[in-house]
Amino acid sequence: MKICVFGASGHELDRAYFDAAAELGRLLGRQGHTLVFGAGDRGLMGACAHAAAAEGAEIIGVAPRFFDEPGILYQSCSRLILTETMRERKALMEELAEAFIVMPGGIGTLEEFFEVLTLRQLGRHSKPIALLNTCGCYDALLTLLQRTARERFMSADCLSLFALCPDPSSALAYALQPQEPVRRSLRDYTK
Repeated sequence: MKICVFGASGHELDRAYFDAAAELGRLLGRQGHTLVFGAGDRGLMGACAHAAAAEGAEIIGVAPRFFDEPGILYQSCSRLILTETMRERKALMEELAEAFIVMPGGIGTLEEFFEVLTLRQLGRHSKPIALLNTCGCYDALLTLLQRTARERFMSADCLSLFALCPDPSSALAYALQPQEPVRRSLRDYTK
């Protein structure tokens, strides 16, 4: 299965985040899955890719051309695809993926999560979305989304379109579960 993993590119993070990213990579490789990711050599993306490669995983990296500078991109991708823009990068990663696992990350990672969640809510895909909640980093996000639903800025149904997973093995297990398609019309969002 092709699993897209989003996550931090920064490298000054607590060791626990790197350990979880590497464990996810090892699990992907051992189970014969393909890693689709943003092609970063550092941060959680790099930790996941290095560990997946050590276990023999196929690795598809997708990055905008302007990232192609020394020390930025993971050099051992099975396939490296360079795009012209970040938007093209995200669209291609979404197209290639059969499931998404979102490791901890910054605004880029959050933006990627919200885009795939929005597309799932709109019925544009039915791919699983797992938030890897290492060290409880997504607890506050879940609280925010619950409040957003409670105050009716979004449907409470949206909360069932992803899973908050405490560790890499539960995130991968969720990512492998088939999901029911969302059956809504666009009119449901304008009432």
